[in-house]
Amino acid sequence: MPDNPADHGIDASQSKVWELRVGAARGETTPISAAGWMRVIIRSLALLALMLVFVPLHYLYRVFKYGSPFPMLFLRFAGRISGAKVKTHGTHLKRDVFYVANHVSWLDILSLAGASGTAFVAKAELAQAPLVGWLASLNRTVFVKRENRLGVAEQINALKEALADNWSVTVFPEGTTTDGHSLLPFKTSMLSVLEPPPPGVMVQPVLLDYGPVAEWIGWVGDESGLNNAKRVLARRGTFDLHVHFLEPFSPADFRGRKAIGAESRRRIEDALQEALGKPVRKFAHDVPPIRYDAPADAVGVGKSRIEVPNDAEV
Repeated sequence: MPDNPADHGIDASQSKVWELRVGAARGETTPISAAGWMRVIIRSLALLALMLVFVPLHYLYRVFKYGSPFPMLFLRFAGRISGAKVKTHGTHLKRDVFYVANHVSWLDILSLAGASGTAFVAKAELAQAPLVGWLASLNRTVFVKRENRLGVAEQINALKEALADNWSVTVFPEGTTTDGHSLLPFKTSMLSVLEPPPPGVMVQPVLLDYGPVAEWIGWVGDESGLNNAKRVLARRGTFDLHVHFLEPFSPADFRGRKAIGAESRRRIEDALQEALGKPVRKFAHDVPPIRYDAPADAVGVGKSRIEVPNDAEV
């Protein structure tokens, strides 16, 4: 049975649903049905209600004590409202840990922080985003500029402070989001904080697996953040997001950030391949900021060789 566009809040005949998804990856605005807009509004109001409850509680808590639990709770419920049913696998270290994760969606941040309370490393542009930047700052996000090579030492110090304050910090070394079926080369500049590693700090790779909906949820190609958020919030129902906390290792056992990054990527790739039941494929979109050029034979959302999913897959 073909995929039902109404399941995603999309105005289209059944034969056109994947064409619209491909169009989004090419930068086209995705039309939303009336029912889809209703879901966007309801979910947005629910997120606003969460802020009105948890933000004042966060500031009140900080008057008396450091280490507020409310950002974690807010992000946990925000992810659920957005449609992600988070299922954790494995045991995550609760302190003195550097999580290294693959990156598929803005939902990664809500779900991973909601499950572990971790802080994040994020692009500096996020800090300027209305509301989102402010919310990210509440969770002790470290904002970095890719082009600011002279400020790397300052950014590493900020990472050290975040690790001390939050007990855990997450980096997405791919440098961008993918389609859940690919894994980009890891950029390891932010792992410089582990050269040498602080005493007792461990590295724990994390796989974020969206299962059959990965290509639908993934924020790839030329799609705008607003369009992606609109598509996700308009989608009917929920979906499972499996967060696999893989076996941690000591960075002291590896010689430098590149070796640490390579070991983390190897473990994530092995876990992703097992989850997919097939080899991880090459990412199909150019990413100029990280100097990645898609191979000519790469397949994925926005490429004509990708197959249209059916109800069992979406």
